[in-house]
Amino acid sequence: MSDNLAQAGAYIVQVLTGLYTFTVMLRFLMQVARADYYNPICQSIVRITDPAIRPLRRALPTIGAVDFATLVVAFVVQLIGVMLIMGIYGNPFFHPIYLAWVSIGLFAIIFQIYFYALIIMVIASWIAPYSTHPALTLVNQITEPLCAPARKLLPPMGGLDFSIILVFMFIYIVKDILVIAPIAHNYLRVPGGLIFGL
Repeated sequence: MSDNLAQAGAYIVQVLTGLYTFTVMLRFLMQVARADYYNPICQSIVRITDPAIRPLRRALPTIGAVDFATLVVAFVVQLIGVMLIMGIYGNPFFHPIYLAWVSIGLFAIIFQIYFYALIIMVIASWIAPYSTHPALTLVNQITEPLCAPARKLLPPMGGLDFSIILVFMFIYIVKDILVIAPIAHNYLRVPGGLIFGL
């Protein structure tokens, strides 16, 4: 029974901290891509994350498109989640390796957001190619920094944009083959399912 309670508690912590971290990292990518602030979805994300981010803005600078206050909030929330989950399962509440786990986890979340956004783009291009829905507008704006260089390498042919295939390949190779997954699982030994995206 205690094992079931521990599993339930860990699941609740994982979902809550994972969703909030995902939202904060989505805001970070919105800032990097300079997404339309007046998009209602962008405004909702800003309202959800502002209470945690705004106080840090006084101490942490924004350099170019990189908002360090947003990254710090994402890092801290994910670290709290990892610490609570490890504590629930009877492991040390804090260990320096958790910092590395969270760092690689944030990179995994970024690539996961891009992956889902591209899937939405592909589906929308078939179902509603001319839609101006705020969600699709945001998805297009977020993915543009990745898709624009790919389009230069592989321009649209016959009205079909195959550059997205290059972006999918890039995400898969970096995340699952060369960088993120090998570091997370082979070197850092991140427990499976501990962090969203890993």
